[in-house]
Amino acid sequence: MLSKLFSLESAQPQEAKINTAHPQATQEIALTFRRHALEAKAYGREIIILCIGTDRSTGDSLGPLTGTKLQTLVAYPHILGTLDDPVHATNLPATLDRIRENYHNPFIVAVDACLGRMENIGYVSIGRGSLKPGAAVNKDLPPVGDIYITGIVNVGGFMEHLVLQSTRLNLVMRMAETIAQGLSYCLRLH
Repeated sequence: MLSKLFSLESAQPQEAKINTAHPQATQEIALTFRRHALEAKAYGREIIILCIGTDRSTGDSLGPLTGTKLQTLVAYPHILGTLDDPVHATNLPATLDRIRENYHNPFIVAVDACLGRMENIGYVSIGRGSLKPGAAVNKDLPPVGDIYITGIVNVGGFMEHLVLQSTRLNLVMRMAETIAQGLSYCLRLH
């Protein structure tokens, strides 16, 4: 759904930036996510992986591709947003309502694509705070997540809809695989 980061706190959230082309990227994602997962577990919060985006746009398919790959790697019951059942602008508010109705004090991990600077394409950011889905393409949706995982899939700043359509599927699939592998290590232990 192409997010912009949004922090509910006045200070910038601590953030890890990981190059998915680096050989240790999966392990770095796993270690970073594990710190957040342990915190959630310490407070008895159920972790919900919410993968946001649509398969109708190559650049915006990072979320549902990650959710689908994650489901094949681990039998974790709280993964929302896949290629079969995507979470996107139209159904995000209803999905958030369903999460609030079915989970007591959930810990939401929001996974989404974003646009950034040329030198950051292929990087994943993981941090504390919410992201604002759709903000990069002028959609008004609620902030989502206790932590965020965003993948920079292409360059932002001009004609975002066209940029999303011309994003390389190979890059998005490699990023989704790396994110899913990293998350699966921790979810198997959770």
